[in-house]
Amino acid sequence: MSDWTTDETTLNNCANRDRTVLTDLSAAKPEISYHKIMATSSLLNHLPLPGKHMTSLPPFIYGTAWKKDLTTSLVQQALQNGFTAIDTACQPRHYREDLVGEGMRKYLASTGGRLSRSDLYIQSKFTSINGQDPNNVPYNPKASLTDQVQTSIETSLRNFTMSDAKAPYLDSLILHSPMPSMHETLEVWQALEQYVPEKIRNLGISNTNLYTLMELYERASVKPAVVQNRFYADTKYDIAVRQLCAEKGMVYQSFWTLTANPQLLRSKVVQGVAKNLQIEPTNALYCLVLGLGNTVILNGTKSEEHMRADWEAVAKVREYATGNEKTWTEVMGSFRKTIGEKAD
Repeated sequence: MSDWTTDETTLNNCANRDRTVLTDLSAAKPEISYHKIMATSSLLNHLPLPGKHMTSLPPFIYGTAWKKDLTTSLVQQALQNGFTAIDTACQPRHYREDLVGEGMRKYLASTGGRLSRSDLYIQSKFTSINGQDPNNVPYNPKASLTDQVQTSIETSLRNFTMSDAKAPYLDSLILHSPMPSMHETLEVWQALEQYVPEKIRNLGISNTNLYTLMELYERASVKPAVVQNRFYADTKYDIAVRQLCAEKGMVYQSFWTLTANPQLLRSKVVQGVAKNLQIEPTNALYCLVLGLGNTVILNGTKSEEHMRADWEAVAKVREYATGNEKTWTEVMGSFRKTIGEKAD
């Protein structure tokens, strides 16, 4: 297996190869069972993760990248407006993980004991040296990979120590991207496995292609529970990756869902859902992606109005889908066709 790179040519080549290896067999059939669609849709149910702790994922995870000094207030605002899951990273270049923890502590304190740490889902990441600001690395860049992982995880655990004095833990820890070689990827993964299941309850990987994911899943002792990738045309909307996730019980986390998809926002099916249900096209696209099944979305809005509207749209589409089974099945079939999720 070749080393992972992130240049556009490689991404496109991987996407094309992925599609030839694995296709979405259910989408090859124009008549898709409504119950099959909805059974794994986060529009209807939280999606369970493996393990003894019974962790599950809601439709939206609040994304905290690039929030800088506003991180604390925005995390509080998100938690006050429907979010219960938060995504961050031990990567000072793009995240203020410490301020995410502060925002969560302030929010829990504001509930007067009505809610506790166990009511929230916290997801962080280990980021390799290649993804760090060289002037602000959260570990010794000259240390072994195992020691880098250990320092990063201990930092994250300190950041999410809550006021209840209980031992801190992370619901999921994601490898921010595969390492330059599979050997190094497995070395990092094995270091992460040592924290499961008590200090880290689930592991995941981000920015991966199908081949890396397949090999990692095959060789890991603790299997990845989540895959966090860009959902966009350049990777053929990760059709093959998403099917592998469905087959192996991994939850797919979509990011760049709006930013990378202006053409989908203008598409007939998205515009139709928006018009008929009187929601914004952005809300319609979110709900259609959620409707693909086994998928949740990273949502990083800074607008309180949008936070509320996004959750309200999910509730509205859920009600419509459950009351109009045939129509919703047809709508999802059209959306799958729009993103190429159909056998040639």
